[in-house]
Amino acid sequence: MPTYTPPLRDMQFVLHEVFNVADEFKAMPAHAETDADTINAVLEEAGKFAAEVAFPLNIGGDTEGCTLDVKTHAVTTPKGFKEAYAQYVEGGWPALSCDPQFGGQGLPHTVNQCLYEMLNSANQAWTMYPGLSHGAYEALVAHGTEEQKKTYLPKLVSGEWTGTMCLTEPHCGTDLGLLRTKAEPQADGSYRLTGNKIFISAGEHDMAENIVHLVLARLPDAPKGSKGISLFVVPKFNVNVDGSLGERNPIFCTGLEHKMGIHGNATAQIALDGAVGSLVGEPNKGLAAMFVMMNAARLGVGNQSLGLTEVAFQNALAYAKDRIQMRSLSGVKAKDKDADPIIVHPDVRKMLLTAKAYAEGGRALQIFCTLLLDKAHHHPDEKVRKNSDELVALLTPIVKAFITDNGHISTNACMQVFGGHGFIKEWGMEQFVRDNRINMIYEGTNTVQSLDLLGRKVLGNNGATLKKLGKLIGQLVEEEGVNEKMAEFINPLAYLGDQMTKFTTEIGFKGFQNPDEVGAAAVDYLRVAGHLVFAYMFARMAQVALRQIAAGSTDPFYTAKLQTARFYFAKLFPETATLMRTARAGSKALMDTDAALA
Repeated sequence: MPTYTPPLRDMQFVLHEVFNVADEFKAMPAHAETDADTINAVLEEAGKFAAEVAFPLNIGGDTEGCTLDVKTHAVTTPKGFKEAYAQYVEGGWPALSCDPQFGGQGLPHTVNQCLYEMLNSANQAWTMYPGLSHGAYEALVAHGTEEQKKTYLPKLVSGEWTGTMCLTEPHCGTDLGLLRTKAEPQADGSYRLTGNKIFISAGEHDMAENIVHLVLARLPDAPKGSKGISLFVVPKFNVNVDGSLGERNPIFCTGLEHKMGIHGNATAQIALDGAVGSLVGEPNKGLAAMFVMMNAARLGVGNQSLGLTEVAFQNALAYAKDRIQMRSLSGVKAKDKDADPIIVHPDVRKMLLTAKAYAEGGRALQIFCTLLLDKAHHHPDEKVRKNSDELVALLTPIVKAFITDNGHISTNACMQVFGGHGFIKEWGMEQFVRDNRINMIYEGTNTVQSLDLLGRKVLGNNGATLKKLGKLIGQLVEEEGVNEKMAEFINPLAYLGDQMTKFTTEIGFKGFQNPDEVGAAAVDYLRVAGHLVFAYMFARMAQVALRQIAAGSTDPFYTAKLQTARFYFAKLFPETATLMRTARAGSKALMDTDAALA
């Protein structure tokens, strides 16, 4: 059976020693009272819930899955899920980072991100039920009417109700411009929605008394394509004027998808048969409103893979220390045993360190991004808010695609550490692999994220936001460029930063002549950009570790951080050279292949 220990020490290191979040919060009136002790206390309790309540349900939830009663359309979640959610609500966890005016606790997004990393390590399928509610909350805060906010937000914040987003239809996935669900206006100002949705995570369940669906649909006079999409809030049960629940709305689960992983989450097929809804935002501008939820979800999906990378690493490390097989190539290490623990073998260490590096780099990037979100929402300086918002937009596709790709690499590597036992269900490793695999697909496939990064976020504004990221990197390079102890971290970062400008310009010029060049280079480009950001994170973490050691600290944590950083730069970062070469190879080898793909 697998185990899980919340990585509180590493979280505290990133929060307080690398990014000094408490000082950053002092500049934001909404969070000025949030100090390090408060953050640490909250995360310690969050870790207990994740490890002691959510984690023990993970394997059982995967085995049991969800059950649909086709007659009543009711879905039953795995044993213990409903009770765990009740504990979650009682503990006030859904309200952690929500606005106090709606009943929230008003803590920073940065703290909430750490909570969700631990929950995703513990049980991704369970965590998706409350997780999707946050996206619905954010969308309604940004675009909901006062009546919608009054009706839905306090219940979403308390956790009494959960939320979903209903986008995908059987004939269209990412291309939402093809969707057919219709919304007919009614005399009382409401709408009646008819259509079918698929792949709706947490689309039906027994954990909360109501579900608030955010649904994309078309008005009768809507233009074709994505410019004709509107957003509607459609509750499972209609809500009376006094806030009590009314009649059942005809938005039903008609089937549950049979999936590779996340079996404990109800991935629903949804039918709307004249369901009552209300318009969110302006007519035909639903995608802009929905993108608030989608962008939150993309950061959340990156966090899912971060959580799985961490828990997979922990279990693989424990196994590698205990499992004995063969002798070390450099001589016997465990003289009192018949063989050496497999952790002595170089390639086992490579697999373990790959997962460790991708977990620690991903954690630093996630905390960096959520700190930027807090600045974008709450900093009093408009320029800081604007710059933070632009950087988050640039980094969102990297978080989603790079961290989930790394999660795939890491969970597979950790399963490999177990050898044949990794393929056996009771060890838990194969579930981490299966659960992670969806993260590379939903909320926009990683190829779509790559096109978004290169086409929209970089070339779309002529590299302006990329230059702002480059400026941050340049400041660190200038600060530490003459420090010999930092050379092994700074020099590769500085080199790639310089190469990135030339690389981007070259791809952009070729794409201007032939758009397929952008499509051919995008996936490789995003991975290079991901390594640029991770290199910056590891350089900053190494900077802190070296300073602590120089100040006399003998804490092995700092030595471990330096060793992980050295591994990252020596064994993982160098793939950027290959990626830039394959990106520069162009589109011809892909597109001039009609005979090969006949």
